[in-house]
Amino acid sequence: MARGELGVDQRYGGEASGGGDLRGGKESSRTIGGDHLALRDQVLAELRRRIVDGDYAQGERLTENRLADDFGVSRNPVREALRVVETEGFVEILPRRGAVVATLDETAIRDLFAVREQLETLAAGLAAERATEEDVARLRKLLDDASAATEAEDFDQVAELNSALHLAVIEISGNRWLASLSAAMYHHVHWVFRLGAAQRAPHSWKEHIRVVDAIAAGDRNAATAAARDHVEAAATAALAGPTS
Repeated sequence: MARGELGVDQRYGGEASGGGDLRGGKESSRTIGGDHLALRDQVLAELRRRIVDGDYAQGERLTENRLADDFGVSRNPVREALRVVETEGFVEILPRRGAVVATLDETAIRDLFAVREQLETLAAGLAAERATEEDVARLRKLLDDASAATEAEDFDQVAELNSALHLAVIEISGNRWLASLSAAMYHHVHWVFRLGAAQRAPHSWKEHIRVVDAIAAGDRNAATAAARDHVEAAATAALAGPTS
């Protein structure tokens, strides 16, 4: 790939729109400069994606030169993107080693799920009160897509749909503070889920059905309970490790 070119998958980027995908040279891959976005933002989205999808493993060293070569860009946007992922908790800067991919240890996972439980139970309860028929249809479509992806063992897609459903419930809740607080967190939720997606996917899908059914019924208490049970089950699986 020529220097200055980089197909960017912006599924998690937040800074960008669109759905390009690098894996396997898919036709949807795009080139930096093809979007009217800052180069740093495009590098940032791709760097996040590679960490979340495990292309860059936990504990792996990420030098500016290596990333610049990987992405086909200069070191400046790489340096800026590394600063952002450091503040987001994806990368640590260690003495004499420089930037390394962060490790999801037990404390990090427990902290993440403690926050998830508070946010997601509130979101599900509010969504049960505020969801329209169109909102419920949207959630059902995500469930159907997740079922198909699980059956096909397309766990990259399952992980994307897992995050998409949770973010949809938060959006349907109509609480802008929940949406704002959750935006950064769901990069990490996706990361944790992807590590054990093969084991969690069938269980997660069934737990999501219960949440969506409660929202569709307009039952706040049931939606809150279903969301809490789902987060607790996900936390137990994450703490047990991807082979559980």
